[in-house]
Amino acid sequence: MSDVEALKAEREKLMAEMIELQKKFVDHEHANGVSGKDYYYSQDGLLKDYRQIYAEKAMRVVELAHEIVGSHR
Repeated sequence: MSDVEALKAEREKLMAEMIELQKKFVDHEHANGVSGKDYYYSQDGLLKDYRQIYAEKAMRVVELAHEIVGSHR
């Protein structure tokens, strides 16, 4: 596997994980509702680390996209 193929595979894996997180969030929101306080300050369950985990994955996807097209060189 080439370096670009490996980067693309990592990007695809992260995007699939992000979609799964989104699905879990939407399911949770539909079942329980989500207030702003819950979204930003929850200390348990899915919402506890949701924003941080999602943001980290999203930033890595951006980094990978730059690496794939060579815009970070």
